[in-house]
Amino acid sequence: MKIVSLLPSATELVCGLGLRDHLVGVSHECDYPPSVVGLPILTSSRIPQGLDSGEIDRLVTDQLKNDEALYDLVMDPLISLEPDLIVTQALCDVCAVSGNDVAKAIHSLSGNPQVVNLEPICLNDVLDTVELLASAAKCVEKGVRYRAELQTRIDAVAKRSVSIAAVEKPRVALLDWLDPLFDGGHWSPEIISLSGGEPCFGAKCEPSQRRTWPQLIAAQPDIIFIALCGFNVDRSMQDVDIFLNSAGFRELSDRNKTKVFLVDGNAYFSRPGPRLVDALEVMAHTLHPEIHSLPEGLPSAIQFNT
Repeated sequence: MKIVSLLPSATELVCGLGLRDHLVGVSHECDYPPSVVGLPILTSSRIPQGLDSGEIDRLVTDQLKNDEALYDLVMDPLISLEPDLIVTQALCDVCAVSGNDVAKAIHSLSGNPQVVNLEPICLNDVLDTVELLASAAKCVEKGVRYRAELQTRIDAVAKRSVSIAAVEKPRVALLDWLDPLFDGGHWSPEIISLSGGEPCFGAKCEPSQRRTWPQLIAAQPDIIFIALCGFNVDRSMQDVDIFLNSAGFRELSDRNKTKVFLVDGNAYFSRPGPRLVDALEVMAHTLHPEIHSLPEGLPSAIQFNT
């Protein structure tokens, strides 16, 4: 079976199921695991390189308002690969090629490939996609085992967090964009709660929402957890420096002595795939290191002196 993945989280799921050798093409953002680098690239972005975060937000907002695509399929290699299974998404037009574009492209492909749309909006949905993809790839037993492995790790964090008293749970604001401010939606509030924190913003299964500085200050977070959508730590640092030196943050810090942590949002929090379980373990260790040890190989969140 020849598999094409058009979004990074699906690529990680395919490889997590042990199907790397069946993967023949990926999106321009697929970079994990490292073994997928070098596969044919089947998508491209219309967002120019080098823009600051405010410019990216304005461009994305305008293009979505005008119903314009943010990404394109690269059709020639897709046609030549003749995939049997295409894994894509219909959840977020900001994240990857739209499901409608994929549906239109299918008519140009031979062999009538199967298309699987992944639309997880919480941790359990992510686990469901494991079995959905395993079924489509005809490796059901692998899917059952892989899902059980991920569930065991989630349950271990949740079990340890039960011992944390309500008064010991910090108020946490997870931000996945800083200019303008956006909270972390979908699975982020759930990850905070399972880790032993109290989410200031966001509702489980709901999209990220634009926030204002007065709203962030009024939320009185004990911890701000920065996990910027699509940005690694190096790129995130550009925005974090501006954030920490802003008048809004100085007011918040003076009022609440808020602690600030940064993680690689692109690797761990943005993609609804198996590394959300890594994100849970990193978050849990950040909030309660005396209870939640950090698994080997995972990075600690970076704390800033504020």
